Amino acid sequence: MTYKKINIKIAPATEASKEIFIALLSELGYESFLESQEGLEAYILEDLYRPLDENNLPILNSPEFTAEISVEDLEEKNWNEEWEKNYFKPILIGNECLVRSSFHEKPSQAPKYEILINPKMSFGTGYHETTSLMIQFILEREVDGQQILDMGCGTGILGILASMKGAKQVLGIDIDQWARENAIENLQLNHINNMDIKLGDASLLREMPEFDTILANINRNILLEDMPRYNEVAKKGATIIMSGFYEEDFDKINKKALSLNWEHLSVKEQNKWVALSYRKK
Repeated sequence: MTYKKINIKIAPATEASKEIFIALLSELGYESFLESQEGLEAYILEDLYRPLDENNLPILNSPEFTAEISVEDLEEKNWNEEWEKNYFKPILIGNECLVRSSFHEKPSQAPKYEILINPKMSFGTGYHETTSLMIQFILEREVDGQQILDMGCGTGILGILASMKGAKQVLGIDIDQWARENAIENLQLNHINNMDIKLGDASLLREMPEFDTILANINRNILLEDMPRYNEVAKKGATIIMSGFYEEDFDKINKKALSLNWEHLSVKEQNKWVALSYRKK
C-alpha cells in the first residue's frame, strides 16, 4: 500500500495555522500529520490523493497565510525505524499509563499500565492530544466486564488499555488495512487475547451486538455522520467517549448528541483539541 507525503511550508507557521491546516486536511482523508517549525508533513493513501488547490483547500486563497506544497511518493517501509529515529518517544499519561515501543528501554519502575506500540502509519501513539485525552477518560472509568467498541482504532491503543483495565471483550474497527495489521501486531505485543480488529467503517455496526462503552477518536465530519449508528449499538446507560475535533466544533457535536438523547457528562481539552463523554439515557 503506497502513501503520499505532502510537505507544506506555512507562513506564518504558528500553532493556530498548523491546526487549521490539519483540520481541513483531515476532512480530505489525510491520516497522519507531523508538525515542524516550518509547517507540516501530511500523509494520505495514494488512491485518495488529489492535488491540493484552492478548490479542495480554500484556505490557500486566504490572505492570512501562504503555503508552499511539495509531494513525495512513499513506498511501504519499516515505520518502526522511522519513528525510533525521529519521533516516537515514551510518554506517560495520567501518571498511570506509559506508552512506549519495543525498541525503547524498559523502565526500572513500571507504571500501573504499560502499553507497547510499534507504529506503522497508524494513528495512536499517545503523542497526539486526542489520543492522550481519550486515554485519560479510559483511566478514569470502570470498564471491568464490559463490551467495548473502539471506532477508528488505529494502532489499537485505546482498546488495549480497556482490555488491560478488565474489559470483557473489545472490538476495534478501522477503515485502513495498514492500521488493522498494525493493531493486530500490537495486540500480540501486549498479550491481548480478547480484542478483535475488523476492516471497515460504521456500516459494520448493523451486525454487531450492543456495547457498554463506545470509543471514537475520528474527525468531526465522520463523527457527526456515524453518531446515530453508535446510538443503535449502545446499551441503555452506555458511555460514549469521542475526540478528534477542536473546541470550536463542540456545539455541532453536542447538538447532535443531545438530539440522540445522550446526556453530556464531561469535557477535556488540550491545546484546543477536545474530548467529550456522554451517557445514553
